Amino acid sequence: MGKSDADEKILSYNDVVLRRSDLDILSGPYYLNDRIIEFYLSYLSSSHPSQDILLVPPSIAFWILQCPFAEALKDFLEPLHLSEKELVLFPVNNNEDVNAAEGGSHWSLLAYYRNANLFVHHDSCRSLNSEPAKKLYKAVVGYVGSSESGAEARFLECTDSPRQVNGYDCGLYVTAIARAICDWRVNSIKTDANDLWFSVVKERVTPSAVHCMRTEILVLIRDLMAKHSGKHAQE
Repeated sequence: MGKSDADEKILSYNDVVLRRSDLDILSGPYYLNDRIIEFYLSYLSSSHPSQDILLVPPSIAFWILQCPFAEALKDFLEPLHLSEKELVLFPVNNNEDVNAAEGGSHWSLLAYYRNANLFVHHDSCRSLNSEPAKKLYKAVVGYVGSSESGAEARFLECTDSPRQVNGYDCGLYVTAIARAICDWRVNSIKTDANDLWFSVVKERVTPSAVHCMRTEILVLIRDLMAKHSGKHAQE
């Protein structure tokens, strides 16, 4: 496949543009890129429409992580209205080079839950991303607001988070854990549950379930492509 074929746009979904090369990534045992993760988080946002939930795109999470100026960070974060959200999910990447597109070698997920006044870091590879996750936490903790007692939200490294069994599925674990947490949030509202999502994540995010995520996302993209083509054919 030539470079032009790989760069061919295949789908525009919300603000995300997917390309032919993204299907190749999903078709094989490869590390997920920013676009695929951004697409799936955008899909989750559409599937869980709520003003209380925010799924932050990888590019924005990366910019927050690398922003060197406090005033610029403030101007950037204010439109996100973090203090009004009950649940915020941040994909974390260990890329340290702002000039390296699609850089980094590992994904993890940082989840903030207001009711618990807590940030939880889920890392599928033994806290490999603990440092960038803590850096991201420190960048945003002052913008989520304090608890009723005035206490700042805490950071928790989830040592019992599901573990990947190979060197390339970390992005899939991010998507699977994000889905489990979003589903938990919807059910917790219905049941008025006070516990966190850990048991749900442990039950649902297994190696076999994560392996299936690659095909699920691929099928989802192809279904959306077919719907998009059908819509244009009727116009």
